[in-house]
Amino acid sequence: MSDLVARARLAFTVDGVEVEVEDDGASLLEVLRDRVGHRGPKDGCSPQGQCGCCTVLVDGAARVACVTPAKRVVGRTVTTVDGLDPEVCAQWGDALCASGGSQCGFCTPGIVVRLAALREKSSDVNDHGPVGRALQAHLCRCTGWQTVVEAWDHLGEAADRSRDLAAASDRASIEGRSPQRVGPDVALGRGGFADDVAPANALVAVPDGAGGWSVGETLTEARLRAGKVQGRRTTAPSIPPLAVPDGNWHATLRTSWVEPAYLETDATWCAPGGEPATLLANGGAFGAKHTSPLARVARELADVHGRPVRVLWSREDSVRLGAKRPPVAGGARADGTGALQVVRTPGIAAAIGSVAPGLAVVEVDAPGPPTSADLRAAGWAEATVLLAGARGHLAPVRGPEGGEAEAEVVDGRLRIRVAAGDPLDEVVLRSYAIGAAHMAYGWVTSEALTVDQEGAVQDLTIRSFGVPRAIDTPPIDVEIDTTPGVPVNGSDAVFAAVAAAVWLHQGCPTDWPTRGDLR
Repeated sequence: MSDLVARARLAFTVDGVEVEVEDDGASLLEVLRDRVGHRGPKDGCSPQGQCGCCTVLVDGAARVACVTPAKRVVGRTVTTVDGLDPEVCAQWGDALCASGGSQCGFCTPGIVVRLAALREKSSDVNDHGPVGRALQAHLCRCTGWQTVVEAWDHLGEAADRSRDLAAASDRASIEGRSPQRVGPDVALGRGGFADDVAPANALVAVPDGAGGWSVGETLTEARLRAGKVQGRRTTAPSIPPLAVPDGNWHATLRTSWVEPAYLETDATWCAPGGEPATLLANGGAFGAKHTSPLARVARELADVHGRPVRVLWSREDSVRLGAKRPPVAGGARADGTGALQVVRTPGIAAAIGSVAPGLAVVEVDAPGPPTSADLRAAGWAEATVLLAGARGHLAPVRGPEGGEAEAEVVDGRLRIRVAAGDPLDEVVLRSYAIGAAHMAYGWVTSEALTVDQEGAVQDLTIRSFGVPRAIDTPPIDVEIDTTPGVPVNGSDAVFAAVAAAVWLHQGCPTDWPTRGDLR
């Protein structure tokens, strides 16, 4: 019986072309990407069906391909982002580029597919209700959603062909702290991600759960050999791991384990004797991927097997093994003195000391996932927030590189002012400021991971991280200071300023996430 199943063939239409593939139990997403070569749909949750990055149309209806068995589409028509009407596709690429609604460009192809289908049947394109409901099927870490809705509002308007996209790319690289390109094609998922450019004949390697690697001819085979089990969400509460130091404090703060929640999970590939494809092809997950071990593994496995090897983390792998913000617990006085405990992390004490020399930093060991000081404003943002709470007000926040930001909550809106030297491209700087505000808002109010007493992460689904959805995100207003100067990162200062402003607005409760909002 197994031989008969292995020989079964599946025939359907993809982007107007009839295809036929072997039925080996693979998902529609794996078949589209690895068997047919359509790399527009992305794998962001591997496969939990929760992020929307792999959204395609099946007979005109939006479906997430990662949880759709390929055999379910036999005889049907599948449309990826690349199979949309070329004019429609171009309009979405232009609109998202013009609004800043795409940064790395990983999640936007799925969003484009769903919104393009919605647009066809919408009787009132000015009604944002259907757009907000449609976006509930998606997650995006970079943009903060507002600029995606703005792209919907301005779809079809003439693109500004005089815009300097090289300068825009420079600003994106400064804000994202890794090489990044800006353009309409990036919004359509063509930014050159490592797994999109892997050769078709590459082996696939995934963690085997015992510290090694399971290698197969296909992703399905590699995961079967590894015995991969679908990750789940725990019902256990998230509890900050550290205790506030004893002292007479004006403000106290305890943060939880937090997942960076980048949508493009770690992936690379390497040919024998070659250099691995960079994991930072069009974005470095705001520092979370800078220390990833996958490039080294890809080189070693390619040399061992004498063939190109793709090395992939699933969503569960990235949660268990990827770097997190080090949790803190501290108290501070209005004069800037205090004490801050932080989970032991190379470089974190220096980061805190750069903005808060009056805080005595004590690094402690705590069972849990890896941590890194490379993540966005790690350490110094926490110190900035704690001191603002102790003083009862927020002064302009100045990042270690000179970027400045102010933030306040007014009538349920976040108002931000950012100064980052020469803006280079105001669309991109505004987009990164909105994205940083969204990330900070979630960090304070809703994001956390449950980690057990042995240090194992229990929240393994992407929806369990607490990332705010489009409908949960407050409106964000951004003012850009255009005073000339050397371009520097500004969005990290925005991140720290918004976190402090939200916390102050909520009355500075000690434990994060606060589970509050801006009302």
